[in-house]
Amino acid sequence: MARSAVIAVVMALLLFSGCGTGRNAIGVVGAGEFAGNARSERMKMRLDEYVADKDARIGIAVIIDGQDTVEVNGRRDFPMLSVYKFPQAIAVADYCRRHGMAFSDSVLIESAEIKENTWSPLREKYGIREMALTIRELLEFSLQQSDNNACDILFRVIGGVEKADSVMESLGFDGIEIGSTEDEMHRDIYLCYQNRATPIMIAGLLERFDTEMRHESPELKEIAHIMENCATGGDRLAAPLASTGAMIGHKTGTGDINSQNRIIGINDAGWVRLPDGRRYVAAVFIADSAYDMKRTSEMIAEMSSIIYSTITE
Repeated sequence: MARSAVIAVVMALLLFSGCGTGRNAIGVVGAGEFAGNARSERMKMRLDEYVADKDARIGIAVIIDGQDTVEVNGRRDFPMLSVYKFPQAIAVADYCRRHGMAFSDSVLIESAEIKENTWSPLREKYGIREMALTIRELLEFSLQQSDNNACDILFRVIGGVEKADSVMESLGFDGIEIGSTEDEMHRDIYLCYQNRATPIMIAGLLERFDTEMRHESPELKEIAHIMENCATGGDRLAAPLASTGAMIGHKTGTGDINSQNRIIGINDAGWVRLPDGRRYVAAVFIADSAYDMKRTSEMIAEMSSIIYSTITE
């Protein structure tokens, strides 16, 4: 069997068998190794300089063509916020496979599950009532529009946050910790810090997903398509790519104001494919920002511009 075929089989087994792979299986290539790679050295220097004077905790991880990894505070924990809806979606695909379900199957939803005081385009479209929606539509609301009610309904379907957390652990991404629903975080904003990950872990998951997982099942392929049509965060990672012909699939995260009058977090993480065939993944997390949401989002766009320009110069 060809080496590429062997890798594909192994990754399929890792995704759906539930077998642990350990921390070394995160798929980060060359992390922290910049000797002899001028492009990586330049990118790290520019990102280091950019974050140095910012009144916020900033973490960045970039994997370029699956070969070079650049990180700034990439191994520190950050609150994921709605970025965690991406690993949740992988857990939903795993649940559907194990239970013989398809994304076209419908889920019965009680009116009590449609919370009023939370971000929910689903509620704005359908109102507060009993209804049935397909798993696909719930994922579209959750991944494309960051709908909090859709997210919590999907947690209920798969059996709770611990199920999503265990899928991440089984894949070797035990640094991605999922412990609270959106409703729980809304009632206690400091639980946002419980759902945490390192930029390196999220970048590693994105890298494996974009290059391998998305090809292993129709459900995972559909998740990729949904994320490549994300409706949120146009002012973040995607902003400097708008006129380049690049394609981005990504998931954003946005937090509330904490008791120190700082934004808990503004995040964006995704994969980018350039018109010339090159590709990279990037995870940018900003926690405890002293700036407003507009400026904090602009900072992600500016770091995205540094990443893109360094790769393409």
